[in-house]
Amino acid sequence: MIRIVLADDHTLVRTGIRLLLESIPDMQVVGEAADGLEALRVIEQHRPDCVLMDLAMPGLGGVEAVRRATAQFPDIPILVISMHADEAYVHQALTAGATGYLLKGSDKGELEMAVRSVCRGETYLTPAISETLVAALGRRSALSEATSPLDLLTQRQREVLRLVAEGNSTKKVAARLGLSVKTVEAHRGAIMERLGIRDLASLVRFAIRAGLITHD
Repeated sequence: MIRIVLADDHTLVRTGIRLLLESIPDMQVVGEAADGLEALRVIEQHRPDCVLMDLAMPGLGGVEAVRRATAQFPDIPILVISMHADEAYVHQALTAGATGYLLKGSDKGELEMAVRSVCRGETYLTPAISETLVAALGRRSALSEATSPLDLLTQRQREVLRLVAEGNSTKKVAARLGLSVKTVEAHRGAIMERLGIRDLASLVRFAIRAGLITHD
């Protein structure tokens, strides 16, 4: 029997996923959580065979919950289940230690395949995600030829960087670019990781040096 902990802040989503999982003869949901901290407690209590973790949860978010869970329970694989196919989200999840990434639009067959894969110690990525990462790797293959640190960023990331460095709030950046607040936050996290920058002040200084904004 594959014992599973399910973490998602939406009750109806958890219920739907649990029903799908428990319709598979050898799978059982042994615990549920609505936020990251609760997920860590439930994982410690049940020590499941794998965890299905949403990224967008209140309080302690999914990325940090994945990071802490993999540190505390390194033998328990974590399958992120998310509505976001953006490279930034996937990169954050895998960097935090997730073993797989599944889109919420996947069907029952793919859900079963993903759970079995991570339980075997394999990495599972939804096909659409695999295509996204292949494209990203193609971009990164040219890093050695980069003439500027800006070459490490996509065009969208440069736009986000410029607007953030100009002092715009996350909500304003999202409105300007027609993105969700969470997508902007994900882009900002990916930008800081790619550039090796850890705080906003350093990000602003980088943007000035790179010529993205002018220093009055």
